[in-house]
Amino acid sequence: MPTDTRGAELAPIRFEAELSTIDDTSLVRLPESASEELPSRGQVAVHATVDGHPYETVVEPDGRRGHWVRVDRPLQRAAGIGPGDTAELTLEVAPEWPEPDVPDDLAAALAAAPARIRNVWDDITPMARWEWVRWVRATRNHATRQRRVEVSISKMDRGKRRPCCFDLSSCTDPDLARSGKLREPS
Repeated sequence: MPTDTRGAELAPIRFEAELSTIDDTSLVRLPESASEELPSRGQVAVHATVDGHPYETVVEPDGRRGHWVRVDRPLQRAAGIGPGDTAELTLEVAPEWPEPDVPDDLAAALAAAPARIRNVWDDITPMARWEWVRWVRATRNHATRQRRVEVSISKMDRGKRRPCCFDLSSCTDPDLARSGKLREPS
């Protein structure tokens, strides 16, 4: 069974919640009691089930000391649920972080970077790579995003293993958040 940062064993977190949407994204907001059981106010890698259908995901912070989890269309079809339906969820903290989907602009910059920078990227943990990806993606402004890619490469060139100066408990999805807080369902 996974353990938290203090070495305590973490039991599976079970709850029921309604599937809602923000624009075209379907998600479940965790009840406060479920969110409080997670070992972090930031992202948490989990093995999850939705109405008995397993998948791997990262639970995201909502910017209000809570969390939410994306439920994509294939999972909705498999579970036979849709927006407005209540689903049973089980979350188990994953002992290992999955690799993030690196956005094309950051991947291209890493591929073009000197080997010493790629070595830093390869040497950091998957959780740290998730933080770099979150920071790069946390803006709608193209110029800001391009600058963040450049700054990421520059910081890694100086041996930095994580981005700094952003709130890990904020909601960083620019399509779903305003001022670091998950928007209300549409």
